[in-house]
Amino acid sequence: MKKKLQVFISSTYIDMKEERQAAVTAVLNAGHIPAGMELFKSGDQSQKETIKRWIDESDVYMLILGSRYGSIDPESGKSYTHWEYDYAGEQGKRRFAIVIKDEMEKAKLNPEFLEREHYAELKDFKRDVLSNISKFYEDLKDIKLIVMESLKEYEADDNLVGWIKSDNIQSVESLLMENAKLLKENARLDKENEKLNQKLTQKTDINGLQYAEIKSALEDIVIKLPKKIDEGETEATLFKYFILKANSFTTGITNSTKSNALTIYIYYHVAPKLMQFGLLEKVKVTGAMYEKIQTTKEGLKFLAQYQLEKSLKAKAKTKAIKD
Repeated sequence: MKKKLQVFISSTYIDMKEERQAAVTAVLNAGHIPAGMELFKSGDQSQKETIKRWIDESDVYMLILGSRYGSIDPESGKSYTHWEYDYAGEQGKRRFAIVIKDEMEKAKLNPEFLEREHYAELKDFKRDVLSNISKFYEDLKDIKLIVMESLKEYEADDNLVGWIKSDNIQSVESLLMENAKLLKENARLDKENEKLNQKLTQKTDINGLQYAEIKSALEDIVIKLPKKIDEGETEATLFKYFILKANSFTTGITNSTKSNALTIYIYYHVAPKLMQFGLLEKVKVTGAMYEKIQTTKEGLKFLAQYQLEKSLKAKAKTKAIKD
């Protein structure tokens, strides 16, 4: 009989729903048993002993690491995901991690997907994870492939005997069916939650103003690059410039002496106009002789609303062509 392993799947919650669902599906398709706390509220202290027991009973620990560090466990001072990863290592569990390749792409979908409060802790955790068994992913297909390949390797490990015996086939099938029902229900709830979030996004103010109001105001402001920077003296609205330079603003621009003329111009002449709308802000750079300006949480929300608007228009256009 094929060896069945129990795989504990760990990740942050809000930004990793689709990724975790893909991993669970891949584990089931590989004939193994997924386990995790996706049906419980993250950060609940009463669940820690349950988490420990599930990790103890699992053969393999799988981490899906995105762009968030997650809520903090007051006892350890680490995020709950970080704590789970370390606990599994302390118990000698086989650990492997699937790490997002471009965290900024994920952040474009939702500003909540980008870690700000505990960014340094996330970087330290990520560095620790990458020093062990880990692989990068770009989309859900990558996750499924990595899970399938990794589990094949663990199946060949004689030290992993699995926790289900061959005389309990009926019990395993019953467990898988029950798990499948729970996953199906969880997927339904996720869809409902997504619809509610879309409605909330449409009604949410950005610094007390509606998205359409800010967009209209930005479209009325024209930016013209001086001839010494651009011979063509390129002209664009402040809205278009914010969208074109979204990635640069999200990672941050500085007034460092190493910055080129265009970056310096944007820092002193374009960024302040966007700061008036609360879309950009100055952030401290520890130990540096320069200052940095980057997109605010509200700015990321504005960009996410723009991407949603763009997607809806594209779908409407495609539907009109088909009709």
